[in-house]
Amino acid sequence: MYRKMILVIVLLLFSSCSSYTGVQKQNNQATGQLEQLFADDWEYQLKESPLFATFYGDKRYNAALPSVSVADNQRRLAQEKAFLTRLAEIDRNALSATHQLNYDIFKLLKQNDIAEYQFKTYLTPITNRSGFHVSFPQLADRVPLNSVEDYENYIARLNGFEVYAQSYIELMRAGIREGYVLPGITLKGIEGTIEPHIVKDASESLLFAAFEKFPDDIDEAAQANLTEAGKSAILNSVVPGYEAFLKFITEEYLPAAREDIAASSLPDGKAFYEHRVRLFTTLDITPKEVHKIGHSEVKRIRGEMEELIRETGFEGSFQDFVQFLRTDDRFYVDSPKALMAQIALTLKLMDGQLPTLFKTLPRSPYGIKKIPDFIAPKTTTAYYNSPAGDGSKAGFYFVNTYDLRSRPTYEIEALSFHEAVPGHHLQIALQQEMENIPEFRKYASFTAFVEGWALYSERLGLEVGFYEDPYSDFGRLTYEMWRALRLVVDTGMHYFGWSRQKAIDYMAENSALTMHNITTEIDRYISWPGQALGYKMGELKIRELRAYSKEKLGDKFDVREFHEVVLGSGAVPMNVLEANVTDWVSNKLSGIGEPADE
Repeated sequence: MYRKMILVIVLLLFSSCSSYTGVQKQNNQATGQLEQLFADDWEYQLKESPLFATFYGDKRYNAALPSVSVADNQRRLAQEKAFLTRLAEIDRNALSATHQLNYDIFKLLKQNDIAEYQFKTYLTPITNRSGFHVSFPQLADRVPLNSVEDYENYIARLNGFEVYAQSYIELMRAGIREGYVLPGITLKGIEGTIEPHIVKDASESLLFAAFEKFPDDIDEAAQANLTEAGKSAILNSVVPGYEAFLKFITEEYLPAAREDIAASSLPDGKAFYEHRVRLFTTLDITPKEVHKIGHSEVKRIRGEMEELIRETGFEGSFQDFVQFLRTDDRFYVDSPKALMAQIALTLKLMDGQLPTLFKTLPRSPYGIKKIPDFIAPKTTTAYYNSPAGDGSKAGFYFVNTYDLRSRPTYEIEALSFHEAVPGHHLQIALQQEMENIPEFRKYASFTAFVEGWALYSERLGLEVGFYEDPYSDFGRLTYEMWRALRLVVDTGMHYFGWSRQKAIDYMAENSALTMHNITTEIDRYISWPGQALGYKMGELKIRELRAYSKEKLGDKFDVREFHEVVLGSGAVPMNVLEANVTDWVSNKLSGIGEPADE
């Protein structure tokens, strides 16, 4: 009897081990399939996006420019579908929780990309403020220029520009044929972003700046040869490319541009805009719901603004106060240098406060630069460029110094905290420096998270001693109002039939933004449907999760830990962020991860 029992136990153990081994083998197989898929996709993305590959630090494609024809875009659509099919064949249940998250984020990114291709957004590859014609003149800021080989690669890209521009022209011609064109009102003045690059003397080109100062270890003979080759490339490729693009824009594209500003007027436009709302908010939400939230936020913030006006002792209406802010000399500087100096001081002061808000800070530094003159009149107040993936270039906060009477100093604190620290630079640099996650997640960008975090960061200044001046605090509220207004005007114009002028008037009535900023912003929203919704919707979710955490944890709540959780997975959809925060709260309440009592 005893021997029979031992035999049964041995057989049970063997069966259990065999079952465990089978499960383990299945898990390992699924994990291997997933990691191989990520590797194949990443390799494909680098090859298809040689400019990004250079920025990332992969040197294999440093002489190449992307292929952008209709056929190329259709080919990419087919490949994205193939990657998604491969993903569906992997047993998600056999993956660890970490790999399941990677699986889900990869799936969402692919679904979004496929939807964008199917709505043919590639047929409108420019906006009123962006596109190949705007980014290419800034190429030297984004590529390595440390050796003869680097310069030869740079020159190869200059020589490739004419074909590159012609490819975009053909792409946009296809857009004209199929009804995918930008509204004409947003293209007013676009010639000013093209004409500066049509030069008779190569040394007048922005692209020639790379040849004005070489690294010390490139000898004079090589410098001379590279300079001549660079001049030739500018005059024989870059200039003809811009000439052809200008001719196309003025003679073909502008006459074909839409009169209607709404995205819903595009082919299948209503479904397209509904998709864009979900894409940029990462929420299952409708334009109607976003519009309603926007009105509610505008009402709340307007009340806070009027209370602050009363506290200043100003006598007059809201519009009187706004007019005072827009016209009083005390709020404006008289030189770009003075504006940059105030921004630099503000950020240096914030740098010293970051450890009180964060447990982990990025290694990569950041700097500030002036937005190039050729695009400054058409673009926004500021923007941020992230660090190079290989650490060879810092992140940069670009400041618009055009029309200094549109750059009030009471906006400096909020704007700087948004674009640099604790906003874009801190979040994006940390994400790129993350370890033990797939490469695609280091560079994934969910607008609601990235821009929501940056807007949330503006308010953090209140917690570390900024906005002491009431006008600066009003500037903070103006910036928050600006993002709330976007929820109303973006959905209003693209879904509910608002005119451009109605949107401009609504923003002017409810904010202290200058009229120049308001009109350039409205044109941005018209040409980039839905993108502007991500800021406020993302910030609202982060603030909601912080309030939830404080309520649940009470004295156990630590803002540094909260920020560690929010930023600890990089940019993620809002549902993933919510799960991360609620898991952290649950673990804190149950004592998981807490130090043991002595």
